[in-house]
Amino acid sequence: MQKNNIKTKSAHHHIDRHDWLITPDDNPRGYIQPQSIKELWFHTGTVCNLRCPFCLEGSKPGDNRINPILFEDAKPFIDEALELGVKQFSFTGGEPFVVKDTVKIIYYALKHRPCLVLTNATEPLLNRMQEIIKLKDNPNSLSFRVSLDHPDPVKHDESRGKGNFNLALKVLAKLHQNGFKVSLARLTLPGEDPNETNKAYHPFLKEAGLPLDIEIVIFPEFHLPGSNPEIPYVTESCMTTYKNEQTRSEFMCNFSKMVLKKNGKMSVYACTLVDDDSDYDLGSNLTDSMKVRVMLKHHRCYSCFASGASCSQLGF
Repeated sequence: MQKNNIKTKSAHHHIDRHDWLITPDDNPRGYIQPQSIKELWFHTGTVCNLRCPFCLEGSKPGDNRINPILFEDAKPFIDEALELGVKQFSFTGGEPFVVKDTVKIIYYALKHRPCLVLTNATEPLLNRMQEIIKLKDNPNSLSFRVSLDHPDPVKHDESRGKGNFNLALKVLAKLHQNGFKVSLARLTLPGEDPNETNKAYHPFLKEAGLPLDIEIVIFPEFHLPGSNPEIPYVTESCMTTYKNEQTRSEFMCNFSKMVLKKNGKMSVYACTLVDDDSDYDLGSNLTDSMKVRVMLKHHRCYSCFASGASCSQLGF
């Protein structure tokens, strides 16, 4: 791990420094020292049209744990990221298309870099489809990752609402037909063969006119926000014994950050998965956030360590 020009959390940030740096069994925590900002994520807010019981953000209708962002909130971070050499802008929620300014923000970002949007591809996106199609008139590509939790409409709809599997497929097909790049996200099933599970989507993809080789991003169990499951601690020794320079560089916190709004204030967080822990609030600008060593303290850090999971589709 790189040990030069390292900053830890600033004194004004109220943090238990011992807990941040040392595991409960008194070993130095594993960490990532960020190298560059290749991808900047925007959290559009935890408001969503659906109420999925497993949602890793706890999103639902009317939720305000993370506030909806405005164009005026996002623009300064887009501009700063461009100065720092960002390669892609990505958007998550909640459901981004519930938020009024999302299309305006994407339009501005697309003038400069490719963009990726994570969406449930239901009514909010369908209702704004004509606005979204106009986003093609930009110099950079816009991609969509759509959540289809199971290759089974009944199981999918148990959490996301009756008819939403077929609606998401219909919207996904419409995006594909209009020339946008598309991919899927799904949950890991207990005891699954990942290749066989992916193949189980093929009949539905074929019927919708979608390519059978569509990229499918598989997520492990991340647990609900604010939860504290018992997991092994990631130590410095873990990061040098089980990871090498290449695999450490693939951790999202090495090359990406997420911007969000809480209590009316914009902040930069270490990655897309740790916004329920204020220890990962790295301040109000990207330049300073890149200097902070990210300690792998969050239980989702272990999920990334153990499974190689990543929200990123950089360059997709």
